[in-house]
Amino acid sequence: MFDTKYQSPYIKYENRLADVLAAIQVMAIYRFYKLDFESWSMRISGDKSNSAHWKKIFEEHPEFFRFNNDEGKVSLAWRRSKQRRYHVDLNKEITLEEINNLSTTEAKERISRSPLNSTEIQSLITTAIDLQGRAFENKKDSRWWIVPLVSSISGLIGVLVGALIK
Repeated sequence: MFDTKYQSPYIKYENRLADVLAAIQVMAIYRFYKLDFESWSMRISGDKSNSAHWKKIFEEHPEFFRFNNDEGKVSLAWRRSKQRRYHVDLNKEITLEEINNLSTTEAKERISRSPLNSTEIQSLITTAIDLQGRAFENKKDSRWWIVPLVSSISGLIGVLVGALIK
């Protein structure tokens, strides 16, 4: 049953879907899979000062975003599930043997998780759009009683006015 106290962030905030879609797109393809809030804010909106806004979006949409609490960083959940085999400078996945031949510093700083492909990104975008649609449907479904109540009250008022006129 729909909890009327809970309001989906997709409908609670104006332009939330647009923000979630922007975050998905940027976080899906940027060479590093996890960054701090200020860095994601700069990448997504071009302004570091919006970091609190983006942090709230990440927190309210755990269906897409995951936190690394030790480092204060956030990543796209799907991308975080991929293996760390992507060399950010070479712009390609490398083999485990190639990773083992890198210095410890280079392996730590220059190896990331692979960006998502267009099909994976489209899947996340479709999911976000569907979740917003369901949130609107749930909100509409939670108000089913309004029309019958207003009709009943109007009918009662009509009967009372009719009785008073006689």
